[in-house]
Amino acid sequence: MRNNLFDTLFNGQPEHEPCLQLADDSIINYGELLLESARVANALVALGVQPGDRVAAQVDKNVAAVALYLGTIRAGAVFLPLNTAYTASEVEYFVNDARPALFIGTTEAKDSLLPMVQHAKSRLETLSPDGAGGSWPERLREAETEFSTIAREADDLAAILYTSGTTGRAKGAMITHDNLASNAKMLASLWGFHKDDILLHALPIYHTHGLFVAINTVMIAGASMRFLPGFDAKQVLQMLPVCTVMMGVPTYYSRLLALDEFNARLVTKMRLFISGSAPMTLDTHKAFSERTGMTILERYGMTETNMITSNPCDGERVPGSVGFPLPGVEIRITNSNTGQVCELPSENIGMIEVRGPNVFKGYWRMPEKTAEEFRDDGFFITGDLGMIDDRGYLHIVGRDKDMIISGGYNVYPKEIEIPIDKLDGVVESAVIGLPHKDFGEAVIAVVARQEDSAIDEAGIIAALSIELAKYKIPKRIFFVDELPRNAMGKIQKNILRDNYGRIY
Repeated sequence: MRNNLFDTLFNGQPEHEPCLQLADDSIINYGELLLESARVANALVALGVQPGDRVAAQVDKNVAAVALYLGTIRAGAVFLPLNTAYTASEVEYFVNDARPALFIGTTEAKDSLLPMVQHAKSRLETLSPDGAGGSWPERLREAETEFSTIAREADDLAAILYTSGTTGRAKGAMITHDNLASNAKMLASLWGFHKDDILLHALPIYHTHGLFVAINTVMIAGASMRFLPGFDAKQVLQMLPVCTVMMGVPTYYSRLLALDEFNARLVTKMRLFISGSAPMTLDTHKAFSERTGMTILERYGMTETNMITSNPCDGERVPGSVGFPLPGVEIRITNSNTGQVCELPSENIGMIEVRGPNVFKGYWRMPEKTAEEFRDDGFFITGDLGMIDDRGYLHIVGRDKDMIISGGYNVYPKEIEIPIDKLDGVVESAVIGLPHKDFGEAVIAVVARQEDSAIDEAGIIAALSIELAKYKIPKRIFFVDELPRNAMGKIQKNILRDNYGRIY
């Protein structure tokens, strides 16, 4: 197949229809975005960027950033978005590893970026937070608005997204044109997207959630977005009445629930709330349903795979579950130690493995690591532990590296976190394993509790002793104001392990 993802996204979209509506109510239609992507593609070619070259971007969320993504894939280059929170030392690793032909950074970071970019024999351009200033917009002003999209094979790279690297060296997941096109088509169909839909987009766009799941799905359906610079609960409240779909991380929904003004009257036009990137607590599910009369749809995906499963749009959405495999996507549960496939239906916990057109090509410049993570029959080993219930719903219980082995017993953090989170006065919890001289690892819980809560370590342990086997009971419980999270709302257990790792 020779079909650039760009053509798939713009196929048949009326140019006069809105695509992005900004916080100030200005509108960017499909035609304007088409012209701007041509300017980007022409500017890239003028700078010597060839098909397959990497274009790295560490920029703020704005229209120029969206056009940069679209223009990069239109020119046949490979888009490399970087988290705006990355420090200079972190960026230096990515630059040296990916060797981008072009790096576009913020105007404020120019002085720190220039030496490392020059050392990597790359070129630096800058973009201001509003997308209007810097050297990059100046180049675009000189560029033509017509461009013949570069044809690409299905297996050609469209993007490289680096994993967090919390357990070692960050890995660049190589995402192909077909990975993204097939997933966007499937999600638009599965979630019922149509041209009249308006997505409330408050996610960052350096991550697969906000960039590929949100933007690609909207564009392939010819729908539009209320494009916010970030998540601000008060601003989201103002936008909800004019939107039909919202994608977010669990933190977004808990912050909305913390506002008394958030009620069912604001969501009368909304047909779908979607959550992902991190697990949602049962309490948040329940509170949201009680407040709005709507059930949040949870789904499951990864940097390496885009979306894998989803609760049904039409059908029962099971809180705590991430639903069924997308059509054309296969999942299986295997024994974490032997790799043997578990018989289904089964409630045995094991490794989640996935195969399908959504699964990435491999890790950039890491052939050995790529070989380790794929089975001989093409299934990708996700590193996530889960189980499939008797109705076929997938449940995630944690990461394989988060599993605790205490006294020879396997302990899955989720089975302890769920009963802790149910206790009055608890906001949320995270369970980790720490080295122990007798047990190998000790079960430790870190709990965020409500401000006025009197719940203490003894009370939690007493409550858990009724529900859990003795070897699962935490050896210690620590209390914090809030749990550390990354930009996508995932609890950073590696930080907790570092903070509490010297208690024994």
